Amino acid sequence: MYHGVINVYKEPGYTSHDVVARLRGILKQKKIGHTGTLDPAAEGVLPVCLGQATRLCDLLTEKDKTYQAVLLLGRETDTQDTTGMVTAEYPVTVNEEEIRQAAASFQGDYMQMPPMYSALKVDGKKLYDLARQGKEVERQPRKVRILEISVDWVDLPRAGITVTCSKGTYIRTLCYDLGRMLGCGGCMEHLKRIRVERFLVKESFTLSQIEKIRDEGRLCEIILPVEAMFDGPKAFAGEASDHLVRNGNPVKSEDFSRILLPEGEGGEREAGPEELPHGELVRVYTKDGGFLGVYEFEEKKNWWKPKKMFPGVTES
Repeated sequence: MYHGVINVYKEPGYTSHDVVARLRGILKQKKIGHTGTLDPAAEGVLPVCLGQATRLCDLLTEKDKTYQAVLLLGRETDTQDTTGMVTAEYPVTVNEEEIRQAAASFQGDYMQMPPMYSALKVDGKKLYDLARQGKEVERQPRKVRILEISVDWVDLPRAGITVTCSKGTYIRTLCYDLGRMLGCGGCMEHLKRIRVERFLVKESFTLSQIEKIRDEGRLCEIILPVEAMFDGPKAFAGEASDHLVRNGNPVKSEDFSRILLPEGEGGEREAGPEELPHGELVRVYTKDGGFLGVYEFEEKKNWWKPKKMFPGVTES
């Protein structure tokens, strides 16, 4: 079984579930999970977790993401993108500077109303199921954060935007809100996710490319190991504490036989137990160097306890 994360390029027409189903066939393993859905019409980066790395799915879902989108002004639809039914059309009289100023005003926190065509649930029912029945229910706006937004080009009635945002941000809703602010309506015509945390679109692989790499016996070259998903210090168990960490038990700082702290450009340096930073996650290994998981410090008991364990990733 493979354990790690693979940077998949989701092509238009596939759902995120389609990607997982295809990968299960390609890799011949069932334990696979994605890290956040992309609409079928959207494309781009979709990190997929394999084996014990599926325990990382929730962590990756929380990470910031970067998108490139095409905003179509003058039109509103029921889905807030061009796949939906047109609900209103308006003349577009704004200029490039007005578009740039309006986009810049969204930077920071803003309250965004979740669209009806979304997987969010109200009273146990998914909004898109209700929307398909012609029903609209009351939703509560949610605070999202636009970390960075830029207008890359303008060719009216279209404009290209790049957005870096927090979890839970709907780019098509942002396009709708931008259109409303400009007074001419708007919807999203195209969406491409170009980054999820450290995973970049230029380093992603389509399903057909992954299949070819499998046939060449090079899959391990494109699967990021679980331990590489964490940047913190490394701590190795000693002879006496090896059985404790293997079983996911708490340990004291002095129970580690060797500690490595990150330094410089990918370098590491030896450190003493007193140098372990209490506010960071620490990557914990067996005495033989097998990665086990990440520990966090508990001040009250003055020990390190498991935060997330990955049993079976290494057999050392």
